Amino acid sequence: MDSLDLMSSPELAPSTPPSSLDNSPPTGLWPDTNAGKPNILFILADQISAPLLRPHNANSPIKTPNIDALAAKSAVFESAYCASPLCAPSRSSLVTGQLPTKIGAWDNASPLSVDIPTYAHYLRREGYETVLAGKMHFIGEQLHGYEERLTSDIYPGDLGWSVNWDEPDRRLEWYHNTASILQAGPCVRSNQLDFDEEVMFKSERYLYTAARRKPTDRPFCLTVSLTHPHDPYTIHKKYWDRYENEEIRLPEIDIPQEEQDPHSKRLLHVCELKDKKPPNEAVRRARRAYFGAVSYVDDNVGKLMDVLEECGMAEDTIVVFSADHGDMLGERGLWYAKQWSVHLRFHSANVLKIRYKMSWFEGSARVPLMISYPKRYVPKVIPHNVSSMDILPTFLDLVGGAIDERLPLDGKSLLPLIQGDHLPKTGNDTVYGEYAGEGTISPLMMIRRGPWKFVICPADPPQLYNLDSDPKELRNLAASQEPDARKVLASLQKEADERWDFKRIHEEVLRSQRSRRVCWDALTRGRFESWDYQPSDNARESYIRSKVPLDELELRARYPPVDAMGDELPRARAKGLAGARNQ
Repeated sequence: MDSLDLMSSPELAPSTPPSSLDNSPPTGLWPDTNAGKPNILFILADQISAPLLRPHNANSPIKTPNIDALAAKSAVFESAYCASPLCAPSRSSLVTGQLPTKIGAWDNASPLSVDIPTYAHYLRREGYETVLAGKMHFIGEQLHGYEERLTSDIYPGDLGWSVNWDEPDRRLEWYHNTASILQAGPCVRSNQLDFDEEVMFKSERYLYTAARRKPTDRPFCLTVSLTHPHDPYTIHKKYWDRYENEEIRLPEIDIPQEEQDPHSKRLLHVCELKDKKPPNEAVRRARRAYFGAVSYVDDNVGKLMDVLEECGMAEDTIVVFSADHGDMLGERGLWYAKQWSVHLRFHSANVLKIRYKMSWFEGSARVPLMISYPKRYVPKVIPHNVSSMDILPTFLDLVGGAIDERLPLDGKSLLPLIQGDHLPKTGNDTVYGEYAGEGTISPLMMIRRGPWKFVICPADPPQLYNLDSDPKELRNLAASQEPDARKVLASLQKEADERWDFKRIHEEVLRSQRSRRVCWDALTRGRFESWDYQPSDNARESYIRSKVPLDELELRARYPPVDAMGDELPRARAKGLAGARNQ
């Protein structure tokens, strides 16, 4: 549906969603009807590390008044993790509620199968209009249950970024260096600003259009997915200047390269950063630009919240804020590089890009997760370990939807925690993570339980950290002789061996990489057919057109609604033209 289509007859009934595929009764708070169901606004940022935000770190230098205000009326999950610390795999797991090994989400060129349900499928089946504005990094199919995409994606939806474990020491042509750090600073415009400005314009316009619909229309789930603060580290001068005269500190933890763990050393080699270190001033500029980019995201959160408030939708809209993964931002000396290739036909226009994730350290893997619905739930801080995969079942529980329990699902509903049914912090609050992208040469897995974080990869020695006593992850207890650590290590090692068939997973990754490389090599020869999404924007059905009487059209577009004499009608009574007609 065109979000500007104010000319379509308001009397037309909304499209009927497909009938349920099972007979499971609703599990939440609303009966099996759209009436009274809340809207959902899901704001997803790119590469925001939870430990850098003030709701998680009172000493954070980043200015985020709108995110702070949202946190004050949210269930704030203090220990939320992505399922994979890389864009596409993390997002595929988030939308499906399944681990990467279950859905083949290996790297940034792994297609998500069209027959795997996402939260967009489930909510659409429950009568929601599911809309996406912004980035989701889908490969191939670009909707995956969303009824409409308001924008294209910022990244290519093809196979061009497939990883090659067959040549582990080879630096692929789309890897690069520290240019994003060395070139950090203010700008007037960038690819990322162009993209997010479009995302915000179309998202705000969609919300205004939703406010003008009839009260009986379907509720919406609008996902607004911004690409900031993802590098390159450049931001508009307005946000750069917010940190003028502010002390931009260097990373707190600087580990010499020779003392890095094997995975970190391998990433430094792959990214051509071995024996290299960016100048301190360049690091400060990069961090300042990142701080400004987070403030830019914060301003946009504020804009969306303002629209909900001024249109009278705030009370009946669940607002969720999260990110796909974090950013090490130079901590532990980790500056990981990867190049962004914009595919034009079969050529590549290379734009320097740096990636600072791809590990299971807190800065990379821990993400913000806030769920706000003050009408029903009191704000609280929840200490349990949770996963971004939990978002799908939580959405369904919040709106009284049903999940087909015959289908695989790794996520668990967070509604019991939101309602206040807290288990002891030492209880079984387990999160699993899986990574099989660039920088590793074998599956790199994580188990987070209680205070413990265990990282295992067949190519590397294990890592074990107690985050209660060692929140900076400076002491690997995998080699410790402490009885408690040895006991935990043995238990988690046994669990990992039983959970993951590393040899089989490794073979699956190689098979996928090889198949995709063959296909991509073929697809770049001859006529190139892009898989990137082309949004529908029908200008012939927008604004003022002759097929609808002008007075009727103006009344339909006006919000809040007024009567024939221009007096404002109660917003809760009716919207748009229905209100103008006293209906």
